[in-house]
Amino acid sequence: MRELDLLVGGWLENYYASASSELQAGFRQLLESPDPELYAWLTGRYRPQDPVLARLVDVIRAT
Repeated sequence: MRELDLLVGGWLENYYASASSELQAGFRQLLESPDPELYAWLTGRYRPQDPVLARLVDVIRAT
């Protein structure tokens, strides 16, 4: 999905390098999620149950 590329790609380019190792690991895990699930998380329709993923989604949505 193009929308996901924009949301996730922007965070990757601008924030990944300075993120904590926990968030970097969460980001790699996030990329393995199915697109519909990832889209639902990033648009606020659902929240990941994994606390690291939930925190990362909050961070991405806030940027």
